[in-house]
Amino acid sequence: MSSQEFKQAPHKLLVIPGPIEVSDDVLLANAHPSMSHVSPDFVPVLGDCIRMMKTLLFAPDAQPVITAGSGTLGWDHVAANVIEPGQDALVLNSGYFGDSFAECLTTYGAKVDQVKAPIGSKPSLQEVEKALQSKKYKVVTFTHVDTSTGVLSDAKGLGELVKRVSPESILVLDGVCSVASEEIRMAEWGIDVVLTASQKGLGCPPGLMVLAASPKAIKSFESRKTPPNSYYASWAKWIPVMKAYEAGTGAYFGTPPTNLLYALHQSLTNITTKSPSIEDRFKQHIAASDRVKNFVKELGLEQLVADGIKDGAHGMTAVKYPQGIKATDLLPKMVARNIVVAAGLHKEVKDTYFRIGHMGVTVTHEKERGDIEHLLKSLKEALTEAGYKA
Repeated sequence: MSSQEFKQAPHKLLVIPGPIEVSDDVLLANAHPSMSHVSPDFVPVLGDCIRMMKTLLFAPDAQPVITAGSGTLGWDHVAANVIEPGQDALVLNSGYFGDSFAECLTTYGAKVDQVKAPIGSKPSLQEVEKALQSKKYKVVTFTHVDTSTGVLSDAKGLGELVKRVSPESILVLDGVCSVASEEIRMAEWGIDVVLTASQKGLGCPPGLMVLAASPKAIKSFESRKTPPNSYYASWAKWIPVMKAYEAGTGAYFGTPPTNLLYALHQSLTNITTKSPSIEDRFKQHIAASDRVKNFVKELGLEQLVADGIKDGAHGMTAVKYPQGIKATDLLPKMVARNIVVAAGLHKEVKDTYFRIGHMGVTVTHEKERGDIEHLLKSLKEALTEAGYKA
């Protein structure tokens, strides 16, 4: 069946911060006949995915690693390979996922300090600089977009800061909710590890952990005094496999999810070779984000991020419920309009807000699909039905 013939079944519009809507051609690619992971037909599929990730991240010298797993597994890769037990890590915390990354690093034996920001904000560059001047950190991590709050961290600014103040530190960008919806120039900005997952900006079904490591991060791994303290997440196992596939030869450590990789291949092909270009894709996400955030403001609603246009993510928006309205008043009314948005996630304020995702085809194919228009119209109607007067 050709992609022109295939149309996915009617379904509720999924506008949460991941998983996101998947295009017909990506979903069809996921339905590829079962393949051997070392077949000559499959080897270039994974090899191409590795090469296209370098293109997407503007990181020609990086080493991608793509395995089965969720984005959470990326934390284990960092904790098991880049830092050793007893070494110091600094976690820049802008929400729920900063807490989780810190917990993961601690589980592997790292000594973790945090710079925590109030809910809806991020640590300032001045606070980070003070922390970096106080101690030599092996690893510095930040959540580029914290899915719990919708805060966008300053990746470029942090890269410049670490290069200036602590150039020996490995800078890790948790990009689960930012890769392919936010600009990331990994090499130019001095980002050493970018980790993500398939189900958000990359526009695929869930199930793939995707990571890229800079030459500096690889060198740090290779100079470890102790072996990686994970078996499944060990770069000693995975990097030779990735190098083999990129060179055109199959290799084995753990069986890759071949169907998901066909889907990722289709999505990355769309992102890196088709319209819109990568640069235009970033611009479209900014425009869609501004449209959603300004609409919310016009309705008289507040966002979890005080200045959503300036400091908010471009792939999602966290919106506070108006006075007197709660999740059970609004979210079912959105479902009745065939739209799924997400409830709050941050444990301290989870009942006070909801989250809208605007990534991938919902943004880049708005003219054909009309997802954003349908979302905003339905949100206004659902609020009115719930008793809210703008």
